[in-house]
Amino acid sequence: MKCGAIVGINWGDEGKGRMVDLLTESYDIVCRFQGGGNAGHTVINDKGKFALHLLPSGIFRDGVVNILGNGVALDPENLWSEMQEVINKGVPLTPDNLKISDRASLLLPWHRDLDCLEEQRLADKKYGSTKQGIAPFYSDKYQKKTVLAGELFYPEELKQHLLDIMEWKNLTLTKVYGAEPYTEAKLDAWINNACEKIKPYVCDTMLFLKDAQSKGKSILFEAQLGSLRDLDYGIVPYTTSSNTCAAFAPIGSGLPSAKISDIIGVVKAYATCVGEGPFVCEMFGDEAEELRKAGNEYGAKTGRPRRVGSLDLVATRYGIEVQAATAIALTKLDVLSYMDKIPVTTHYELNGKKIDRFPFPVALKSCKPVIEYVDGWKCDISKARSWNDLPKAAQDYVLYVEKEIGCPIKYISVGPEREAIIIR
Repeated sequence: MKCGAIVGINWGDEGKGRMVDLLTESYDIVCRFQGGGNAGHTVINDKGKFALHLLPSGIFRDGVVNILGNGVALDPENLWSEMQEVINKGVPLTPDNLKISDRASLLLPWHRDLDCLEEQRLADKKYGSTKQGIAPFYSDKYQKKTVLAGELFYPEELKQHLLDIMEWKNLTLTKVYGAEPYTEAKLDAWINNACEKIKPYVCDTMLFLKDAQSKGKSILFEAQLGSLRDLDYGIVPYTTSSNTCAAFAPIGSGLPSAKISDIIGVVKAYATCVGEGPFVCEMFGDEAEELRKAGNEYGAKTGRPRRVGSLDLVATRYGIEVQAATAIALTKLDVLSYMDKIPVTTHYELNGKKIDRFPFPVALKSCKPVIEYVDGWKCDISKARSWNDLPKAAQDYVLYVEKEIGCPIKYISVGPEREAIIIR
């Protein structure tokens, strides 16, 4: 049985979706194991262009089963809307190729409200939430104040469970934030309009995965965001509220016995960041805007302009360590083609000293980037399909990065399309 994982090495938005879409050809099952609808995976293939938020990126491959695992923040409303968008573009979704874990907790309607209210309260100290309810959801999950998808098959118990949680949650909404309370009628509408629609896809995915394991099926685990957004290892508190690292995949997928042999870490050929928090390698002004436009760096979920910067070797080495990556996919190399000289953040300067070890989160605000420049290639490389198709300067850039991060670069993306890839 082959188990692989595709994970982000930096701040997220590295291009994981296009890599899952590409590599799913070699797998039987794709499983999302954490996160929710707060980030997007952009996929371009023969079926069109898609911005996926909850759906696994393997849904475009015939014969591949896609699973939303128990570690996912399952938002029934947004999931159903996303499913309809994909179906309307000719991609079939049935309980045969999309399965939802009955142990996945449901993101409840008030979670988004609480997310927005808390960001308003924080004002200029906000965390940069996408306001999709992710932090309140995971907080409630660990307080055992959510419901499981499998409870949809037990309507009487579900109703009483929701009313009990609503009574508790209304105390926070009304007394802390001064917001309107939820009502039984609102919950009934939510169950009927959203939850019932996804119910046919809910099943015992643990049993399905265990059976697949016994039959030697191959599984690809798909992560959301990146190492630096991991709840334990990221730039706290500017992280997501779940574990983005490959080590969590067996737990969050529903197959604790899985042994992952191939961990593909995705790194963008330059750096991007959505949201708040320290970003040492950040560019500003015209230099940043030129790179942002060249890479079309706007959030797939929010549309927000992404912060951009030079490739950060310090952060990338740390991200590889967190993920225990066995190989790297370097994406968007083609975007750098306009540069005469390509900046790379090789070290940080902290308190007057050069460091190459990613520091404790609190120290990041005091760090300054140490920039070096490498030669650009100043030509279009988007049609390259083999290593030898790349100009020498582009090859040199890849080899330089590979040496500095200490992990082999196996895949090089030179465009967003599925076929715009070089495999070394």
